[in-house]
Amino acid sequence: MTVENLDSQVTEFLIRAKKATYAGKGAESTSSRPKSHDLQYSEGGLTYIDTYLGGERFAGEEALWHDGEPFWTMNYVGRVTGENFSGDFLKEALLKVPADNPFRGPEHYEDGGYVYECEVSGDTNWFSGREIISLNGEQIYECLFHGGSIK
Repeated sequence: MTVENLDSQVTEFLIRAKKATYAGKGAESTSSRPKSHDLQYSEGGLTYIDTYLGGERFAGEEALWHDGEPFWTMNYVGRVTGENFSGDFLKEALLKVPADNPFRGPEHYEDGGYVYECEVSGDTNWFSGREIISLNGEQIYECLFHGGSIK
């Protein structure tokens, strides 16, 4: 399967997969590499795998397969940059992944003094972006991401 842009059915699957795995505190699957964290979700012929290394400083990849053939991927790298980072707040924001930018979280989300912001350029075929979290006006987290369709 090759796509120039994810169709609505695949986008809806991607959103369900994200909500069922990391953002939704889903169970990890078998590690694919030493000390990696792997999360997987499948429906019909579609499979989503998110694998990452690290914690406060991390790198990873999300990818989609159709009947065993990879067709889309996103790489990411991030770090905690300040005190009082909340992984629960990050997951809250990621649960709000929008259909028009199904990469990370929404453009803006706030709760309890935490502010999540996400900027994206491009479309599902070729994109890059950055997310940050601030607490009381001070940045405490950042993540860079990029990806697109593969063939």
